[in-house]
Amino acid sequence: MHRKLLLCLAASAALVACKQEAAAPPATAALPTAVPAHAFASAINAADFAELVKTLASDEFEGRAPGSNGEELTVNYIRDQMQRIGLQPGNGDSWFQDVPMTETTADPNTVLKIQRDGTVQELTFGTDMVIGTRSGQPEIKIADSDLVFVGYGVDAPEQDWNDYAGQDWTGKTVVMFVNDPGFHVDDAKLFDGKRMTYYGRWTYKFEEAARKGATAALIVHDTAGASYGWDVVKNSWGGAQYDLPATEDKEPRLQAQGWLSADAARQLFAEAGLDLDKAYRDASKRGFKPEPLKAKLSLDLQSTIAQKKSRNVVGVLPGGKRADEAVLYMAHWDHLGKHEGEEGDNIYNGAVDNATGVAGILEIADAMAHQPTPPERSVVFLAVTLEESGLLGSQYYVNHPTFPLDKIAGVINIDAMSVNGRARDMTVTGFGSSELEDILKPLATGKGRTLHAEAAVQSGFYFRSDHFNFAKAGVPALYADGGEDLIDGGTAAGKRAAEAYGKERYHGPKDEYDPATWKLDGAIEDLELLYGVGSHLAGGDAWPNWYEGNPFKANRDSMMKNKPNGKP
Repeated sequence: MHRKLLLCLAASAALVACKQEAAAPPATAALPTAVPAHAFASAINAADFAELVKTLASDEFEGRAPGSNGEELTVNYIRDQMQRIGLQPGNGDSWFQDVPMTETTADPNTVLKIQRDGTVQELTFGTDMVIGTRSGQPEIKIADSDLVFVGYGVDAPEQDWNDYAGQDWTGKTVVMFVNDPGFHVDDAKLFDGKRMTYYGRWTYKFEEAARKGATAALIVHDTAGASYGWDVVKNSWGGAQYDLPATEDKEPRLQAQGWLSADAARQLFAEAGLDLDKAYRDASKRGFKPEPLKAKLSLDLQSTIAQKKSRNVVGVLPGGKRADEAVLYMAHWDHLGKHEGEEGDNIYNGAVDNATGVAGILEIADAMAHQPTPPERSVVFLAVTLEESGLLGSQYYVNHPTFPLDKIAGVINIDAMSVNGRARDMTVTGFGSSELEDILKPLATGKGRTLHAEAAVQSGFYFRSDHFNFAKAGVPALYADGGEDLIDGGTAAGKRAAEAYGKERYHGPKDEYDPATWKLDGAIEDLELLYGVGSHLAGGDAWPNWYEGNPFKANRDSMMKNKPNGKP
């Protein structure tokens, strides 16, 4: 197995040494009239990484919104970098995989009308609620739909839990809490306690409401349960929203779905004679029964609908011995674009989220393409679209893979890398999931680092990035990045940095490349470790699986069961 790590950055002096720079011109030479193009090296290093991030997160790329001019610049830039590195087109003879999408832009003047006892309460878009539709219809009219509180909106037979039991939900609007029943009461015996399961993820809640036959669904926002503030919800749901065509989803869809602000929800519950705080406690008790909110919802939702397409970018480094088998690195290239009409800086550059991830897979690709011994397996480098719209680009790829899923030995996802400096630890989101961790652990130990789960297990990060679509299909997937125990400042400094990013920059216009404050030595070490995992896997014949007890193991076992010795 080939396990050599290309260690170019040990210090800033080593960084300079690894760059292939031209000799200085004579003193009499004329000064250049333009800034020369960046000279990339083949080794993983901070200067190349910074150049890639700086370009992808520049104002010129307009926040990389799918379907925009920013997309055109972005996907062509990624393709050009893959060509420079020496990869080959990864989707037949094309670098691109077209992803069909329905673009839906809700009228921001939309109001929700709540009718009770002859009175009408109007909820405004952005302040009190956000609302949208996945139906593909330009007009949604809902009249006098009964509002019913369904706790956490969960039907989990293995947990003996069904918030929908005993009613017909046709024509009704369900109101529910985000996260899991064990979260607000901190009960480890309910689901996974503080650790979010897929039942706690907002996407599941809308999906389940549709399966039950509801017309619409509203989630009550709370910052702790969602792990982000109302501004993130408002920014994420404002402007154009994207979805795959219904033929790709194969699931029922609600007519309308959205969120209620905490203040709007508190008033809604109070006018129904309910205390919101008590409702959180009651909904966390086994045997909870749905409760009518004694009100009806009416909605006239006008949306602009357009059928468009976006693109995944796919490059491949063909394997030298088993080219039909693959290891897959991935990152999402999209972000929230440019918010026209918004005062001040209205470009959501997405530097950390996720220009860093795209730069990361390109750096690893460059290193792997130039390693002394070519990989035995093929290595796919996949930059996906529409992550911010519900992991749609990766969902489409899983539905239409360029390598059969039972030929993919493992997936390594890079999303929102730490730029806070080197750490003594490394965060594995969904820690304890798969045998890919057995490959990462000795590499991390060799760097003096320990592996552990994400600190905010209640945030459900495992379900919020593109590896999840591969995991649901059964393919072992690793999502790991820098830890919080920083060499410079310890865990206190790491937590401060993480909290500041979440409050001040995440999904906002301030997520910009900042050479003055970013510390890239930690990101480079993270990339070297993730390079090591993929190099190990691509250079051998191992087929890692999920650990026993993992819910995704059954799908992997099923796809491998007819293969000799569990191998394709």
